[in-house]
Amino acid sequence: MRVLGVDPGLTRCGVGVVDGEPGRPLRMAGVGVVRTPADAEIGPRLLLIEQGLEAWLDEHRPDMVAVERVFAQHNVRTVMGTAQASAVAMLCATRRGIPVTLHTPSEVKAAVTGSGRADKAQVTSMVTRLLRLDAPPKPADAADALALAICHIWRGAAAGRIAAAVATTTRAQAALAEAVAAQAAARQAAGTARPTARPAARQEYRR
Repeated sequence: MRVLGVDPGLTRCGVGVVDGEPGRPLRMAGVGVVRTPADAEIGPRLLLIEQGLEAWLDEHRPDMVAVERVFAQHNVRTVMGTAQASAVAMLCATRRGIPVTLHTPSEVKAAVTGSGRADKAQVTSMVTRLLRLDAPPKPADAADALALAICHIWRGAAAGRIAAAVATTTRAQAALAEAVAAQAAARQAAGTARPTARPAARQEYRR
């Protein structure tokens, strides 16, 4: 499985690509940051983010895209910009038919470090160790993007298996319901046909 992690942001949008499966060694396929000038208008900045993410999608062709879920902050301007960048990432992936999953920061921290309250230094340290990198990825946005990809490989795969099992069970239940309905309809048809045959037999007897 190849997952593209996106740590959304207007000035720096972290991007990281990880290959792997649950229980197997992980490998970093790419990491970087899509940057936009802080003094530019919002429209051109979002366009730059889209173009940058499209380039990453073209180059790495991921199976899944994991985006950090935006959570409430005191700085409304910051959270709005993050939400807009997040929407661009989801749009780029969905336009290509690539499944998108959102993960909260605490979910990512817990998956990578074992604690949902870990700080950025701890997350970066564990990402470096898990991917067997020679040096920590910089800036922190890039490390966070790799952490998102790792989180999805470990947690998203399990969620996918559960969803597949639920879908299989649902299909089996639907098939059983159809079979029961068909049997009931057959019994009803047989019961309706019997009375119509009896009068004919009685008429022959009278003759």
